[in-house]
Amino acid sequence: MSTERIAGARASGPTTHAAFRRILVRAPNWIGDAVMCEPALRGLRSLFPQAELTLLAKPAIAELFVAYPGLNRVLVYEDKGPHAGLSGKWTLAGTLRRHHFDLAVLFQNAFEAALLSWLAGIPRRYGYATDGRVFFLTDPVAVPDRDTLRHQVHYYWDLLRPLGLTGDPASPMLTLSHDEERAIDRRLAEAGIAATDLVLGINPGSTYGGAKRWLPERFAETAARWCREIEQRQGRTVSVIILGAKGEEALGQAVADRLAVRALSLSGRTTIRELMAATKRCALLLTNDTGPMHIAAAFGVPVVAVFGPTDWRTTAPYGQEEGIVRQPVECAPCLLRECPIDHRCMTGVTVEQVYETAIKRFAGQGARGEGREGMHADPAPVAGQAPLAGVTVFLDRDGTLNPDPGYIRSPEQFELFPGVPEALARLTRAGARLVLVTNQSGIGRGYFSVADLEQIHAKLRRLVGEAGVSFEGIYFCPHHPDEACHCRKPEPGMVEQAVKDLDIDLSRAYLVGDHAKDMELARRIGARRVLVETKVHGSPEEDGERGEADVTVSSLSDAAGWILADAQTRDR
Repeated sequence: MSTERIAGARASGPTTHAAFRRILVRAPNWIGDAVMCEPALRGLRSLFPQAELTLLAKPAIAELFVAYPGLNRVLVYEDKGPHAGLSGKWTLAGTLRRHHFDLAVLFQNAFEAALLSWLAGIPRRYGYATDGRVFFLTDPVAVPDRDTLRHQVHYYWDLLRPLGLTGDPASPMLTLSHDEERAIDRRLAEAGIAATDLVLGINPGSTYGGAKRWLPERFAETAARWCREIEQRQGRTVSVIILGAKGEEALGQAVADRLAVRALSLSGRTTIRELMAATKRCALLLTNDTGPMHIAAAFGVPVVAVFGPTDWRTTAPYGQEEGIVRQPVECAPCLLRECPIDHRCMTGVTVEQVYETAIKRFAGQGARGEGREGMHADPAPVAGQAPLAGVTVFLDRDGTLNPDPGYIRSPEQFELFPGVPEALARLTRAGARLVLVTNQSGIGRGYFSVADLEQIHAKLRRLVGEAGVSFEGIYFCPHHPDEACHCRKPEPGMVEQAVKDLDIDLSRAYLVGDHAKDMELARRIGARRVLVETKVHGSPEEDGERGEADVTVSSLSDAAGWILADAQTRDR
């Protein structure tokens, strides 16, 4: 772990990462901002894997991060209830004081965030020098030059660079339990939307203000055209769900009433968790620049977003910039809540523009159809032909199958990346055998037990089992890195044991991982090397180089596709 001092520190006290045992993280206040902050939250956990991380967030944001694997605790800032007014702030500061935090990291930029951490007596207070709050920060970080446009994901990530965070942020990710997903499926089924239906999501509102709203009748017309086209092309039933916040019920119903296909308005009728599950269920989302837009992107749902008064360069759905539709006008981006003139930035966006973008986004996201049971799937192999027969795919775990927050100590912290069960199902349907090989030094360090790990792997088996996937074997190294064992990657001990147990032909093996250790292990055993770039970079001492690979991909879905193509090429 890095021992670099925090840049610009003025206060006395702990200066090494190891000295910070209890860290308070103040989350942004808006859903979209909180989603864009998530990669930085993962980055913070990678810098402090042994610390207790407590998130302080307003109710909607606290709900967004329920069961988030990188956090130990979420405290709710009820600014409309017991924490309202000066007396409420003092009460909240007293609550924070009792937790004895060593460090506060303030992703929220307001003066109030710094004041609360100061009132709570937190000795180190770290955040951007915004809103006249420098006096209350022990470690102010200079705000990036306004002329240098940076996406908000990078803005939050860059806040942590003086703490030692390196590299570039991965895409935001959110987690849902399977129970939450099944609950929304039941709710849709009650409204006549079957699990096999292709679902188009529409988010026609915006809580920020009317200036960000495209015309609702154009949303409806675009959706109607898209549904007709997809039904004709694929011969599948297409249904629509309309999403929105409280106060947008009439708007949502107005859009639903204009559609001939089955449409369900959920506007104002969901919790944040239900909104997340409904958004994840969509095959495509038509939206304004809103929080649900960022939620969709975090779940890998293709997005078509109409931008007007807000800056598409800083708040686009991260990694999905090609889904932006806008009309260049001289007054945009103005960042106003209400347009003082003729709303030309939004009225200038046509149905044809949005429709064409939606068709292209859906056609270019064929893999998304595999992301959920009942949607597109790989064709079944012809009888007698299994393209991956005899192939073994060795898989790393943390950072490859699931987010890596440091050390996962319980099943509650463990969730898979979106699309992982489906990607593994593609491989097994094609005849591949799957073997997990994972370093788990947390056992040797005393952070959790073998019994804890078995419970985590039981959850892993259950999650992939729901997609019809099973592992031929799960092998783990429990040793501390200082023990110099023969099984800790890149040493080949785990693979050697698997070869002995399972009669594996290494000449037809692949190894998929996110770290140089994985690529080195693949080189040593003669396997094809597939590097998945999902890992959040922590300190250079831990990450090292990424290692040479035969291919570098951005997701396990892409890895599965490449393995299928590569194996068939090699067999010719």
